[in-house]
Amino acid sequence: MGSSRSEPVPAHTPGRLGVLGWPVLHSRSPAMHRAAFAELSLEGWSYQLLPVPPDLFDETVRALPGAGFVGANVTVPHKQAALALADSAGSATRQIGAANTLSFAADGHVHAENTDAPGLIAALPLDPSGKRAVVLGAGGTARAAAWALREAGASVAVWNRTPERAHELAESLGVQAIASVQPADLLLNCTTVGLEADGNKPEETLQLWGIDTDLLSRYVCVVDYVYGRRETQLLRSARRLGVMTVDGQALLCEQGAISFELWTGRPAPRAAMARAVAEA
Repeated sequence: MGSSRSEPVPAHTPGRLGVLGWPVLHSRSPAMHRAAFAELSLEGWSYQLLPVPPDLFDETVRALPGAGFVGANVTVPHKQAALALADSAGSATRQIGAANTLSFAADGHVHAENTDAPGLIAALPLDPSGKRAVVLGAGGTARAAAWALREAGASVAVWNRTPERAHELAESLGVQAIASVQPADLLLNCTTVGLEADGNKPEETLQLWGIDTDLLSRYVCVVDYVYGRRETQLLRSARRLGVMTVDGQALLCEQGAISFELWTGRPAPRAAMARAVAEA
């Protein structure tokens, strides 16, 4: 990652936007951002799906500015690759080690930011300071969640099906790696388990993590980044037990609103964006 610039490169002028991912067809980001453009009567802006396999990610991103793109969101599995490719990045983004928002200058300069971290804190129904949190996963989303919670004063533990990846994340962010899912105040699913578009069987979600009803009932709040046509098994089970929940739609709206503001320089119409996500 180059360092010729250290400041963000916001667009603030109309252009093309999109979301890079693999898979990405399930994403409601296009509907969300188009609703925001309409709500604020922003003409000349567009937002589209950009399905890109990992081996074509760098090549595709470098070609976007020349095709009229001024920015892009980044989702699974490209968030760490997005930061590695960027010419500059915000300080928090560099600390996290993953990016989900890219801005393109006219000369092709790519600037990376992470709106997942502040989006998570904004979406939580409780103050995480002093709380214990278990993060499931070790990818870009998990890195942002672990960093955000640590910065907010929570004690963070990370679990992953591949223990080596959990230990790598924990060491880089100064949090704990655990061998099995443990009781805590917060439980966050930052994996694609439960995502129907990824070939998972949603009904097997809890079994894959070794979570039973007794363990789930001991959490105060459960957060699931996955969203789809139906409520995930994790959130459905937690809600039935009286546990507070935060779904992927709420998280999508919060991080998306911050990205929108970076690109356009306008306050995001969060209510309109939330309606579009719910209706998509």
